[in-house]
Amino acid sequence: MSDTGTLTAKDFQTDQEVRWCPGCGDYSILKQVHTVLPQLGIPREDIVVISGIGCSSRFPYYTNTFGMHSIHGRATAIASGLKASRPELSVWIVTGDGDGLSIGGNHMIHILRRNFDVNILLFNNEIYGLTKGQYSPTSPVGKVAKSTPMGSIDHPFNPAALALGADATFVARSMDRDPQHLQSMLLRANQHHGASFLEIYQNCNIFNDGAFEVFTEKASKKSNGLFVEHGKPLLFGDNEEYGIKLDGFTPVIVNLNEGHSKDDCWIHDESDIYKAQILVRIFDDPRVEGHLPRPFGVFYNTERPTYEAMMADQLQAAIDKKGKGDLNALLRGAETWEII
Repeated sequence: MSDTGTLTAKDFQTDQEVRWCPGCGDYSILKQVHTVLPQLGIPREDIVVISGIGCSSRFPYYTNTFGMHSIHGRATAIASGLKASRPELSVWIVTGDGDGLSIGGNHMIHILRRNFDVNILLFNNEIYGLTKGQYSPTSPVGKVAKSTPMGSIDHPFNPAALALGADATFVARSMDRDPQHLQSMLLRANQHHGASFLEIYQNCNIFNDGAFEVFTEKASKKSNGLFVEHGKPLLFGDNEEYGIKLDGFTPVIVNLNEGHSKDDCWIHDESDIYKAQILVRIFDDPRVEGHLPRPFGVFYNTERPTYEAMMADQLQAAIDKKGKGDLNALLRGAETWEII
């Protein structure tokens, strides 16, 4: 077994050449995951990284744990089977906005509602990078790409809102270019007992460069990003001079230098599902004057029984009731009939 007390980020690196485009946001995400994994106190042989298809899905090759580079959109299904059979393992699913929300969208909503105790990292670059620049399920309306030369007419998914709609028990958002925040979100996701869904804004500098620049650049980050923390008011701006309050169910901006105070502002509560639904819908275009800032952090966090735990309870109850299973009786059941 590994000596978890002496593991470092270097222990989670592999001898494989990292084959992402120079400057890709995936490099930062990989580094932050390697930095966080030694802090979990889990032996490497008890950690599994499962991915689908896409640039992000090369992750298992670059992380020195058990892992599987699976098939398009099915990482969630494979991880579900693994967690059901080996519930003691720490299972991490790495996927992208195309892999996880297009061909894999059906599997994504079901793993969230079933609440397997897994960590889902969804890299969102709003484009198909591996297949060279087609628009994706999260590309904004009007996105000009190789498959949409006149601009996309598809209405895009809001991944965090989708996760809440599927009754996920942990929903958060971070970005590749804020290492400290991303590390804190990775740790929070791991601490959660249940399906954690972490959307990570990831820059594709080849096919969609600068898609999230307004949230990552020093000059614009504080005015366009809203970093929420449990129990604290929703504040933003270069000097936190602006806040968000609720006018009924509508979030509005208030100026703390013009007659308002922090006491007027919305206090974030991770356990409030109703406010979480509003929070993830603060999804305005930062290029529009007077827009609301884009939220980052933990939007929702609650507890409910995990699928694998309930399944184990059912199996144990069946064993306790009959001593051992009777396959013939199970197959015949009470639903038998004669064909005349």
